[in-house]
Amino acid sequence: MDGFDPTLSGTAAPLLPLPIDVVSVQSQVVYGRVGNNVALPALAGLGLTTAAVPTVAFSNTPHYPTIHGGAIPIEWFEGYLRDLFARDALGHLRAILAGYMGSVEQVRALGAWIEQVVAARPDVQVVVDPVIGDYDSGEYVSPGMVDAYRKHLLALADGMTPNGFELQRLTGQAGADIAEVAAAARTLLVGRMQWVTVTSAAPMTWAPGEMAVAVVTRDRYEVFKHPRIEATPKGTGDLFSAAVTGRLVTGSTIFEAVAAACDQVVAALRLTFDARSAELLLPRAMV
Repeated sequence: MDGFDPTLSGTAAPLLPLPIDVVSVQSQVVYGRVGNNVALPALAGLGLTTAAVPTVAFSNTPHYPTIHGGAIPIEWFEGYLRDLFARDALGHLRAILAGYMGSVEQVRALGAWIEQVVAARPDVQVVVDPVIGDYDSGEYVSPGMVDAYRKHLLALADGMTPNGFELQRLTGQAGADIAEVAAAARTLLVGRMQWVTVTSAAPMTWAPGEMAVAVVTRDRYEVFKHPRIEATPKGTGDLFSAAVTGRLVTGSTIFEAVAAACDQVVAALRLTFDARSAELLLPRAMV
């Protein structure tokens, strides 16, 4: 019959859910390049489809004179995660990336959800960027967040990407040089955890014009040095953790993933510096 559409008949096969490669759980801003605003283009640039779960919704980052928004209510946050199961959206899931969290309750809920996901899909890689603070600003998260990371996410992650300040808060160890950084990072290698990557590692040991990233496993550590670019936009840690996650999903080792992520962050910082931009700029291939 002319015009017959078999998809409209009662015997049509059911439609398939969108295949999700990565679930990225972190901040959302209207203006700026932090959290999921950075993670999504970084992951899309590697051909990955990402479901973005917001933890907070802000107009911009807090260093501006005005800011509006707040943490996503826990009922909404838990519902976002539950509905990924309800939509049968996790059948192709390859990684979970957790970044800035809006509350201790969110960390607890995310840990419970990750346990469910890993039970169903043990091959899913879980990367946690424990956003707590930095040397120049101190802690800027909810009280109790450090303990929440330790209690609810530490043993569930395959890897973590703290900066040097966050490593100190998580371990209680100073990490004054690379050997101390490696020793502190190894105390986090519990449960599923296979590696810890420390950005801004041991800053007192850097040569002029350089920075260091340390990758620590149970039996090896390696230091990646890269140029220090005189640009200080927010979101470089978010770009780094997304780039590492994407590279791992597409087959790189952690050492290969970190080398590529360092190059990607340096390229973004050069672009940002050259343009005198207040916000992180991404190379055209990522946008």
